[in-house]
Amino acid sequence: MSRKKKAAEHVNHERWLVSYADFITLLFAFFVVLFSSSQVDKRKVGKIAQAIQEAFQQMGIFETANSRIPMVTADPLPAQNIPLIEDAKGISGNGQMGSPFESTSGSPPTKDMEALEKQLSGALAPEIQQHVVALKTSREGLVITLREVGFFDSGSAELRPTSEAAVHRIAQVLMAQPNNIRFEGHTDNVPIHNAQFASNWELSTARATEMIRLFITKYDFPAMRLSAAGYAEYHPVATNLNPEGRAQNRRVDVVVLSSTPEKPPGKR
Repeated sequence: MSRKKKAAEHVNHERWLVSYADFITLLFAFFVVLFSSSQVDKRKVGKIAQAIQEAFQQMGIFETANSRIPMVTADPLPAQNIPLIEDAKGISGNGQMGSPFESTSGSPPTKDMEALEKQLSGALAPEIQQHVVALKTSREGLVITLREVGFFDSGSAELRPTSEAAVHRIAQVLMAQPNNIRFEGHTDNVPIHNAQFASNWELSTARATEMIRLFITKYDFPAMRLSAAGYAEYHPVATNLNPEGRAQNRRVDVVVLSSTPEKPPGKR
């Protein structure tokens, strides 16, 4: 009995140190994980930013801060030097957030683009004076704007017979160029719903593809050089709050891309 009583009286009052040590170890591991997760791999961030911006440029959704992000080298790229996609602050005429009014500023045009712009300015002088055609340079290349008032009837994707001469001159000039071409259809924010088109998406896309059809069937353009995009009312160049602005937004942009086209597979 005496031995059991003595064993019961012996209590270890330092067992709390074990739990405390475990708690400190877990806390240390927690802060190590936080610290390691806060150290971003700058090179991976740069590659991701580059991939996203190139994808948006190819889709023509909006232009980026630079025409092309420098390739990431072996040295880490400082986070503050990573180009970010421009913030779209424009608001379309219907009060919804949309693309900002397109800017004509960008990288200085190359000599080839300057020469092409002069050549097209001469070939399209009558249409430019009538304000149905406009030329401007962008970061992607040269943009030939064909306004609806001179080329399409309202709500129609069929090219007007009176505009075929201007399209012929454009095709003749561009045929001598090696650049790829993208046709972009744009509308204003007035909804459309007729027997042919259910929305502005269909109308803008149909106008772009109609231009491609003409360039392929009538002017023998290689199909691999051409692409089409329809943006409806979401890439305005002017306000949609008045008739003048809406008239400018109804257009087809012929974008002559400044980047060198890739060679098709199997050809060298």
